[in-house]
Amino acid sequence: MKTRQERIQALKKYPAPSVLIIGAGINGIGTFRDLALQGLDVVLVDRGDYCNGTSAASSHMVHGGIRYLENGEFSLVKEAVQERNQLIERLPHLVKPLPTTFPIFKRFSGLLNAPLKFVGLLDRPSERGALVIKLGMVFYDALTRKQKSVPPHVFRNRTDSLTRYPELNPEICYTATYFDGSMPSPERIAVELIKDAVEANENAIPINYVSLISADGGEVTLKDEVSGEEITLTPRVLVNAAGPWIDLVNQKMGRETPYISTTKGSHLILDNPLLKNAIGEEEFFFENKDGRIVLIFPLLDKVLIGTSDLWIDDPDDSVITEEEIDYFLEMIERVFPEIEVNRSQIIYTFSGVRPLQRSEGGATGQISRNHTVKVLPSGQLLDIPVLSLVGGKWTSFRAFSEHAADQVLQLLGKERKISTWNLLIGGSKDYPKNQAQRDRLVEDWSQKSGLDRTLVEGLFAWYGTKTSQVLARFADKLTPLKTLPGVTRGELEWILDGEDVLHLDDFILRRTTLAKLGKITPESLEEIAEICTSVLGWSEREKVAEVKRYQEIMLKKHRMHYGEYVSA
Repeated sequence: MKTRQERIQALKKYPAPSVLIIGAGINGIGTFRDLALQGLDVVLVDRGDYCNGTSAASSHMVHGGIRYLENGEFSLVKEAVQERNQLIERLPHLVKPLPTTFPIFKRFSGLLNAPLKFVGLLDRPSERGALVIKLGMVFYDALTRKQKSVPPHVFRNRTDSLTRYPELNPEICYTATYFDGSMPSPERIAVELIKDAVEANENAIPINYVSLISADGGEVTLKDEVSGEEITLTPRVLVNAAGPWIDLVNQKMGRETPYISTTKGSHLILDNPLLKNAIGEEEFFFENKDGRIVLIFPLLDKVLIGTSDLWIDDPDDSVITEEEIDYFLEMIERVFPEIEVNRSQIIYTFSGVRPLQRSEGGATGQISRNHTVKVLPSGQLLDIPVLSLVGGKWTSFRAFSEHAADQVLQLLGKERKISTWNLLIGGSKDYPKNQAQRDRLVEDWSQKSGLDRTLVEGLFAWYGTKTSQVLARFADKLTPLKTLPGVTRGELEWILDGEDVLHLDDFILRRTTLAKLGKITPESLEEIAEICTSVLGWSEREKVAEVKRYQEIMLKKHRMHYGEYVSA
């Protein structure tokens, strides 16, 4: 990929791209990739880093949304489970099948949820019992039976459930296990999609830290947040993929739009070996006493807890509250009453805002998670068409991006050249078909590079077949850091060299999982900052400023200070 400055200069030299996309969350990135593959000259910008807002605050699942069946959103669920299966198959190093267990405390409750919702007499469901859950899982399995990407669900009685999960609340009646998908690092997937787009099309230009200032007529004025320089573009189509900020972006361009309702979802990550051992490699997905669907999720060797669903006015104000933490800690007790959880075990928190379709009041959990493209034709906002990407979710980003890209192509009078349905992503290209092939590939890399097999396996688990590029360029630097023995300098240099890292937080929060897993200490922060300074050419003053910036972001947005939770 060209340097950031080279891409800025390209915008100045060719200021009339076919498409300008505002917002580099997963919807914007997915649409950028799709249009790049069609051969279009397309520009993607974001006022912050890639995958820095809503898309970084997901529950780390790819799932079909089994609970949406109760809302009658069958087409949404069908699309989502199909896309889930494709991600598991097409992105095998970053998306894995996830056994998901549902503890069930009642037998027949919830039978009238769906019909009462349909006639408008219920906006918050009663607790779902075994019969309702069984019917839902049978239907869920049936939607993608042909793909066979994941096994069918399994129902267990109380005795078998407590034998399998001895720490489980003995008041349960049943457990039911079905499969969804796990993505430990959504941000890593986002970066691989961007790199794929650029590799496929030299006229696809992504630039982070570029904000929209204004738009008028056919001109859009952007600001490089690094240099302060303004850039004016005259695209033929503008795509607003700003997520929960969509209405604010349209307002900045001169029109009030009623597209978005915003709800906040917060999570916390615990270092609790007993809880991690109790769930193993399974997610526990269940209904709390208030009807809210919540989860206990195995995030590598830690445990992720989520999520809330609360109305919020300003997306920039999203941060976890003491009340949310109390709620999460208390709800764990319902499922695993003998396992102690407390604030001292918190190693990370995060909170994001869902860009849902506009809804006035009602229960937040009942707002549709479907997606749609709102089109303002030329003359209604600007002298060019403006498309707003409303709603959506990580699981179905490819389908939503394809839908948006098709509308852009139609506006430009272009034909689709390639479908993204079967395309592999990033390090999944040429991925070994079975474990034996994977073992041979890792062994071959290990022997040729002279590196320890365990180290190579770790790289392969994260970068897939792109590991060959890391080894080719940085094999001599794949030595462990002094403060983080499980991380190598060469791996960090590979990321810093080609993934648009501008700030220390870009690197620690979104190119790696170091902060999420509670691995950043004063000493490791200093060592990483020194590597960034060396590779990115920071001065000592800039390094100090970056360390301070990182600490302030962690405290303000994540309520963390070196792996310790700081109460509000």
